[in-house]
Amino acid sequence: MINDDHLSEFGGLPVFDFPENLAAPEHADATSFDHPAVESVAWRVGRIGWDSEASWTDLFDRFVELVDTTRVRAFVVASWVDIEEDSAEPVDAVLDCLVAAREWFPELRALFIGDITQEENEISWICQGRVTALLDAFPELTEFVVRGSQQLVFPALRHERLEKLTIQTGGLPATVVHGVAASDFPALTHLELWLGTPNYHGDAEVADLAAILAGDRLPALRHLGLRNSEIQDDICTALAAAPVVARLESLDLSLGILTDAGAAALLGGQPLTHLERLDLHHNYLSAEIRDRLRDALSPKVELDLDPGGAETYSHNGEVWRYVSIGE
Repeated sequence: MINDDHLSEFGGLPVFDFPENLAAPEHADATSFDHPAVESVAWRVGRIGWDSEASWTDLFDRFVELVDTTRVRAFVVASWVDIEEDSAEPVDAVLDCLVAAREWFPELRALFIGDITQEENEISWICQGRVTALLDAFPELTEFVVRGSQQLVFPALRHERLEKLTIQTGGLPATVVHGVAASDFPALTHLELWLGTPNYHGDAEVADLAAILAGDRLPALRHLGLRNSEIQDDICTALAAAPVVARLESLDLSLGILTDAGAAALLGGQPLTHLERLDLHHNYLSAEIRDRLRDALSPKVELDLDPGGAETYSHNGEVWRYVSIGE
């Protein structure tokens, strides 16, 4: 599972943890600590593991005291939740801290909100907020990743520099899809949405993706990921004639409930041989349709057809299939 482990790399840099013990009272007088060159790593600040004691805001306050934030290029927000107490600071406090500190991070280019593992907090339980406040505060960002969708707010906006936007969820509300679809991202080359399941607020339908599939507001888009979705077959049917597909270099439809009907719709639609990569891993495809995909697209297109542990269950005559990451 993608959220089984913390990030090891982000923004093209290895991730380095700001030591939590530096926020403890006994280290209040510390003025420095050993660390790599500030600009050479992605800095992670947050509560990691079961024995974490400091609040996220305390950790962040110590971070800005001890690290030359003017050289930070990538920043990762880890958990703000007290795992043992099952409590958390309001996420708004986390977002407000970052917005208030925007002038201290002139070189920040990559920002990840919610590097929280499944053990720490199920993805469907992660509470977010109005994360677009961060895009407004950091106009030079080129990569922005959000994990979790409870209370996630994403009104439409314009961002001139953003190149990569990823929202990882077990269920993405249609209101968020609408906000993304109505936004203007002239530099965006990579868009990845995990649509999830209605069981966890993933109520978006294909019609909600219309502006994304048209691509008018995404003139630079080269990679599109519509992943982890219960409506993967319907998405494939829409993609078969979607204008945006013709200028993509890679298409990611993995982690969801993709069956032969969706794959056949892709094969029967516009040509896909211009793609460099088509990722369909975690799927419910038959051997016959896999062969058809290989015959039609290989070796021109790098195909990932790994079923990835996807299993069909039957009970009382009903067939059950699941996305890779729900709860």
